[in-house]
Amino acid sequence: MSLGMKHHVFLTAAALGVATAVPWPAGAAAAATETPEPRDARLAWWRDARFGMFIHWGPVSLKGTEIGWSRGGDRRGYGSKGSEIPVAVYDNLYKEFNPTRFDAKAWVALARAAGMKYMVFTSRHHDGFSMFDTRADDYKITSPESPFRRDVVRELADAAHAAGLPFGVYYSQPNWRHPDAFAPDRHERYLDYLRTQVRELCSNYGRLDIFWFDGLGKPARDYDGEGLVKIIRGLQPHIIINNRTGLPEDHDTPEQRVGKFQNSRPWESCITICRQWAWKPNDTLKSLEQCLRTLITCAGGDGNLLFNVGPMPTGEIEPRQVERLREMGAWLGRFGESIYGTRGGPFKPGKWGASTFKGNTVFLHVFEWPADGLTLPAIGRRILSAKVLAGGAAEFTQTDAGIGIRVGRNGREPIDTVIALHLDGPAAAIPPVPLPGGSLSEGKQAAASNVYQKMRAHGAGAAFDGDPGTRWATDAGTRQAWLEVDLGAPATFSRVVIDEWEGDPQRVRAFELQSQDGAGWKTFHRGSTLGRNRTLRFAPLTARRVRLNILEATEGPTLNEFEIHAK
Repeated sequence: MSLGMKHHVFLTAAALGVATAVPWPAGAAAAATETPEPRDARLAWWRDARFGMFIHWGPVSLKGTEIGWSRGGDRRGYGSKGSEIPVAVYDNLYKEFNPTRFDAKAWVALARAAGMKYMVFTSRHHDGFSMFDTRADDYKITSPESPFRRDVVRELADAAHAAGLPFGVYYSQPNWRHPDAFAPDRHERYLDYLRTQVRELCSNYGRLDIFWFDGLGKPARDYDGEGLVKIIRGLQPHIIINNRTGLPEDHDTPEQRVGKFQNSRPWESCITICRQWAWKPNDTLKSLEQCLRTLITCAGGDGNLLFNVGPMPTGEIEPRQVERLREMGAWLGRFGESIYGTRGGPFKPGKWGASTFKGNTVFLHVFEWPADGLTLPAIGRRILSAKVLAGGAAEFTQTDAGIGIRVGRNGREPIDTVIALHLDGPAAAIPPVPLPGGSLSEGKQAAASNVYQKMRAHGAGAAFDGDPGTRWATDAGTRQAWLEVDLGAPATFSRVVIDEWEGDPQRVRAFELQSQDGAGWKTFHRGSTLGRNRTLRFAPLTARRVRLNILEATEGPTLNEFEIHAK
């Protein structure tokens, strides 16, 4: 028997006493015809929660490389060949994985201390290793060849239930180790494997509040998305399911970025506390400012944040990650009323900050203060009072033209100044509005030399839309690229602000800014690194077309915003 097959015992649905053709249970039938009102009621707790803990963990933590993706060899079209760990080594790591310091209650307690309101754990990732006791195969944490032999999903589910913390599982439809996946004449056996594991997760661990699929963009038919959803909703009718089955289901899942403002459909950004999903020694930890502003901007965009930690091979969460989460919890202990149970708006997020609302109160989260105070668009409600939640007064003026907000320097918080505006009626009646960014390039026609997988969402215009939740991105491996904008008419400017993607803000290593005249492109500024919100100043220049020419990058360049200002 080959090494790749040695530890697989694939059981068909018939062998497990499960019908291959999964019937549609009564609960699932009800879910299929669910109207907006009961759907909103089913999702209400989750939308109110705003903040959850995501956990990626498995034997790969012994190597400190990325879960799934560092398994070398052919990944059936999902990734490049030749990764960091040979398949023969990766697939046998579980024989050494003995996290004796794993304490499910400690993880749940940390989530609560961080102010997180739910937890989602990776029951099985793309590498095929199950962190629960499954009958579908023996490549699992409870295998006789595992020194640990404890059902991690069981212990976490029990601890979460005891603490009253909603619990869910991540489950990957791909399994790069399974020999039947997409194999001619055998793929149906693979679908039986998926159905078996999904049924086990929904039957053997008590109440599941969330089922978080990760089908890597494959259509629903490839993994029998409809059949899997029917099983889940039949066994756990109350459950919330994400959109990675190839079906819309309950919510969208922007990854490693803050979603754009969207109050018409629920969404949840999944973002790592460091750079890697799984634990990595000395991985770059996000600052408290980055963490809090990410959470706040998600809430301000009317979305949730599922914030990922990667436990160490001992079973413990790294102390510096613990400290950062506790710091976030301390902030939420002071200002949580402006996050929990709120909706995003009415002022859309931007570099200035974000806003949330609840009832007759709008919470302004101000990150950056203009010199003359914050100016907001007019709203159809009268402001009765304003106060800084940390203590102190906020001055405001309100006219038909707009709203002015001022807080003295001593009353401002370094990361986020939260101001409560009490209105004369419900804030929900106010249509969401953006704050003018003042950029000459906002909304203008743009072009780029490269766009990530030619996806419209990552097109050139995303860098000029005034929305920090969108971004222009290029294909992996891109080392040089250009991005340009047509201002529509000649304009005079002396300042450019470029914001690299927060997930990896040091990709650009050499660049130049150019303007176009009759003789072609002319360079007017050169630099090396960019980073977050890099401001570049120069002598006033008049031009219609402006280009960022990236001469050197460590990986495919990606920018949240490229702003051009008169002064």
